[in-house]
Amino acid sequence: MPTFDELLVDIGEFGSYQKRVFLLVCVPGILFSFVFVGIVFLGDTPAHWCRSPAVDEIREKCGWTWEEERNFTVPQLKGAEGSFSQCEQYNIHWNSTDLSCGKPLSQSTNYSTDGIHLTPCKNGWNFDTSRTTIVSEYDLVCEHAWKVDLNQAFLNVGLLIGAVVTGYGADRFGRKLCILISVFGLGVSGVAVAFSPNYIMLLLFRTIQGVFGKGAWMASYVLVTEIVGSNHRRVVSIVAQMFFTFGVVILPGIAYLIPSWKALQLTITLPTFILLIYFWLIPESPRWLLNRQKIKEALKIAADIAKQNGRSLPEKYREMKLLEPNPEDLSNPSFLDLFRTSQMRKQTFILMYAWFASAVVYQGLIMRLGIVGGNLYLGFFISGIVELPAAFIILLTIDRVGRRLPFATANIVAGVACLITALIPEDINWLKTTLAVIGRLGITMAYEIVYLVNSELYPTSLRNLGVSACSSLSDVGGILAPFLLYRLASVWLELPLILYGVIALLCGGLVMLLPETNGIDLPETVQDVETLGRGHKVKVKRNKSKTRDSCI
Repeated sequence: MPTFDELLVDIGEFGSYQKRVFLLVCVPGILFSFVFVGIVFLGDTPAHWCRSPAVDEIREKCGWTWEEERNFTVPQLKGAEGSFSQCEQYNIHWNSTDLSCGKPLSQSTNYSTDGIHLTPCKNGWNFDTSRTTIVSEYDLVCEHAWKVDLNQAFLNVGLLIGAVVTGYGADRFGRKLCILISVFGLGVSGVAVAFSPNYIMLLLFRTIQGVFGKGAWMASYVLVTEIVGSNHRRVVSIVAQMFFTFGVVILPGIAYLIPSWKALQLTITLPTFILLIYFWLIPESPRWLLNRQKIKEALKIAADIAKQNGRSLPEKYREMKLLEPNPEDLSNPSFLDLFRTSQMRKQTFILMYAWFASAVVYQGLIMRLGIVGGNLYLGFFISGIVELPAAFIILLTIDRVGRRLPFATANIVAGVACLITALIPEDINWLKTTLAVIGRLGITMAYEIVYLVNSELYPTSLRNLGVSACSSLSDVGGILAPFLLYRLASVWLELPLILYGVIALLCGGLVMLLPETNGIDLPETVQDVETLGRGHKVKVKRNKSKTRDSCI
């Protein structure tokens, strides 16, 4: 019996039908990028200073502006002209009758504030009112600043849960159902975040966002790689990730135009509900249906593909009989199946580390932008633009030299760039910036290639689970990334770069142990994976097999 990839040759490997479905299922990548990196703007820390009810009364009495209140009543940082304390206030009785509206402290302290004791903020904070964020909503500053990182950590916990739960669900119940449920859950949880009554509930809804966000993105990605022929997988794989990058690029513009965090959250969430029309617009994966022995449904979709591609389903497929299902074919996927054979075990461990390394280095380099300062919106936009050349470089090389060499090279380039950047003196800033950009380009390439390689190394029955389980290590990396960055940077600002360099270099060596998947069919069975691991390609035109695993 022919394989599904051979069926695609007859009905069209990447015709108008696949292109339409491809564009549709790539849209969740844009929305997932908003969830993944939106905290940069939702959790931005506005200018703030200690609040005092007595000072509020004086401001109203004297008609001060917010700037005048800060200049008159907030301690100025020594050695930093124009900078004011954000976590301490003057220990003074502001309701004293001898305070005037014009420079009140100067008159009451002989024109000097050096002798006034400072105390921590006691009554909350005043925030710059030009923008509102989660930080200003829940007072996440000073001793509570760590809670902002906790917000992103909870999102990554949700991503981790989603990788396992939705990965299993997509392999058990189908890609389409997983996409639809995840899209609906992502929309509901996103709206709930905007209307959270307190910070604890916000953390809960962010976790749920992570669960459904991971499901929508990963199931969509797997579906699009399963409906095209092997010669086109690398294009759809890389271009699909460019939709994520597109989301990263446009997000700072959206955030700049919308100063309210709640309005921003709703703006990037509500379009999610439009995707529920996918119930009528996208098919179930015919490859998955065939693997589950639902041959009639799969052939109906195959006929639709052929018709829209200007072809017809050959009679040899229409006349095929439904075979009695093999119990092994219909067995439910298990996490342990990823470790049952030596080759599956080796590639699972390597891919897990590759995902972990990519997440720690990628997210670490992004968050490092906040440490070095500058215009947040412009800096984030530029960092997104830097990712675009990565996709084009991959497209130009991945079919010519294979998957492994670009995968390893990208990690090694990122690692070396991070190590050298850490050792360059601050006064050669242009060189540090250039190498940091090269490092970001390298790790972006590695992150994009691991998606493709991961989906090509697992059989159909375990593909979604394999991608989800391995990518869950990127969520572990995402949980650790902010803590690694800020704790190590407190010791030495460049110490995180040393760690990133070592992690990336080790990854570059390990991925060379993976089998090459360039130009092969997607493996249908575990035996195909073992054959590939021994250095034998799973041929595009394989010999007819008597086993049910290779039949449709």
